[in-house]
Amino acid sequence: MRDELESRLARFEELERALVDPDVLADPQRLSAVAREHGTLAKLATRYRQFVALERQIADTKEMVAGDDRDLRDLAEAELPDLERRREQEWDQLVDLCSTDEDADRARCIMELRAGTGGDEAALFVRDLYEMYRRYGAEIGWEFEVLDASPTELGGFKDLVLGVAGDAVYRRLQHESGGHRVQRVPDTETKGRIHTSAATVAVLPEPEDVEVSLSPDEYRKDLFCASGPGGQHVNKTASAVRLTHLETGIVVQCQDEKSQHKNLAKALRVLKTRLYEYQRNIEHQKRSAERKSLVGSGDRSQRIRTYNFPQNRVTDHRINESFTLDQVMAGRLALVIDAIEEHARQARKSEMERSAKPAVTSGRDA
Repeated sequence: MRDELESRLARFEELERALVDPDVLADPQRLSAVAREHGTLAKLATRYRQFVALERQIADTKEMVAGDDRDLRDLAEAELPDLERRREQEWDQLVDLCSTDEDADRARCIMELRAGTGGDEAALFVRDLYEMYRRYGAEIGWEFEVLDASPTELGGFKDLVLGVAGDAVYRRLQHESGGHRVQRVPDTETKGRIHTSAATVAVLPEPEDVEVSLSPDEYRKDLFCASGPGGQHVNKTASAVRLTHLETGIVVQCQDEKSQHKNLAKALRVLKTRLYEYQRNIEHQKRSAERKSLVGSGDRSQRIRTYNFPQNRVTDHRINESFTLDQVMAGRLALVIDAIEEHARQARKSEMERSAKPAVTSGRDA
């Protein structure tokens, strides 16, 4: 953890220098990106500097305790417990800050909902999940934009890609990634039998344009006619866009708009987001470089949450806690999200505390 803190402080100091660099100041987009990253790291860097300063002060105080001057020794012995207590408090604060995802404060993210096992019922479940997220977001002022959709004849969606914007959207939604299972009696079931279906959700932080470099020669663009349920053509012009990133093989497509230019703009947003996540995975090496690991295969057995309609219960399997289903589906998703956030924070904090404890060293100069 100390290596990570030193690395983040070094990056913060690099950004401090960049903020007064004439070349950066002359480029508004680059300046905006530098200022955003600087602001993200500022709290952590400031607290780590305070922690290092306390470590140095403790080291100096211990030298006085071991010295020959009795007055200084008595004074140092009286000060040392308070200094060590403050150091422990600073360390706890650092662990809390480090246990937060660096993209947590992003105000935009991409959500991808896909039907898994269950056919038409799985597609209807995707629609229900979308309505659940939309109701939750509406209460706190989030904006939802459909970037791509593959509707079915019964009103569901095989695939649904959304852009979500608002305060702390990624922090609040990041733990929704994974397999979601539903147990209920479908409207088309004549014998009242309970069916089990599945859907997958992926939540990706949407980067700023300056954070992902993407030129037209890095991807292939294919145009095709958009289609709706049953293969019926939505329009007879090639307005739908499919982009294939040549290096990584990542493929995205958008057909929701009638305008080819609008579909291209949306597809580029999704492609940049997936590329950012791909690069982020490589850099951190803590998450799989394969995007499939984020959501699973869509099989019934790979799940983070089960929505049991007959029992009016939704259970999150990561925390083994259940909630009232009709409340959650009506938009009170905060009940689940708050519990998951606290669980994730405590788990990461415990892991970090096991791997590193503060050592009294001179460290970096404050």
